[in-house]
Amino acid sequence: MAKGKKYYVVWVGSKPGIYDNWQDCQLQIVGYPQAKYKSFTSLEEAKKAYTQGYSGSTIKTTSRELDQRGVIWKSISVDAACSGNPGLMEYRAVETKNKNEIFHQGPFPEGTNNIGEFLALVHALAYLKKKGLSDYPIYTDSRTALSWLKNKKIKTTLQRTTRNTKLFDLMDRALDWLNKNQYKNPILKWETEKWGEIPADFGRK
Repeated sequence: MAKGKKYYVVWVGSKPGIYDNWQDCQLQIVGYPQAKYKSFTSLEEAKKAYTQGYSGSTIKTTSRELDQRGVIWKSISVDAACSGNPGLMEYRAVETKNKNEIFHQGPFPEGTNNIGEFLALVHALAYLKKKGLSDYPIYTDSRTALSWLKNKKIKTTLQRTTRNTKLFDLMDRALDWLNKNQYKNPILKWETEKWGEIPADFGRK
C-alpha cells in the first residue's frame, strides 16, 4: 500500500514555513538549536498548524526519516565503480540532496574501487576549495578512502603499467594536492545500513 504524501511545518528553524518533502524540511532544522517542526498528512492541516503555532507535540515520521535525521543534505557525496579488481574504474560526485552530478571521471583501465573512492574525495576537496566552500561536508561510504585521506598515503598493491599510467599520475597529483593544501571540510562516513546507498552510487551492485 502506497504511503500518503506528507507536509512539514517548521515553526522554529533556519527558514520557517511549510515544506512538501522531508529533505527540504531537514535543511531548515539540522544544527538549529531547539528547532520546532512537525509532519502533517494534508496541506490544509499544515497551513492551519503553521498559523496556530507550535503546539509542543513531536514530529511523526517514518522509520527511514527518523534514521535520516543525521544526514546533512547540503553536502557532496562521492563514489566509485570498478568492473573487476583491477578493472575499468570511474568515480563521481553529486549533490547529496538531489543527486545532480558535479563531476564524473573515467573510466580508467586497470584501476580499483578504493583508488577511485580516494581520488573522488580529493577531487571534491579541490573543487570545494576552488569554489570557496570550505565548510561544505563530503560524504563517502569507503573507510579505506577515509584512512588514505587522513594519512595522506595510498596503500595499494596495484602495480603501475603502461595501461594505467594516467591513473597513477592522478594519484600522484592527488597526494601532491593534499601535501600542499589545507582543508576544513568535514569528511563524513555515509551510513549505508541506516540511510540506503550513497546518492553518488552508480547502481551497479
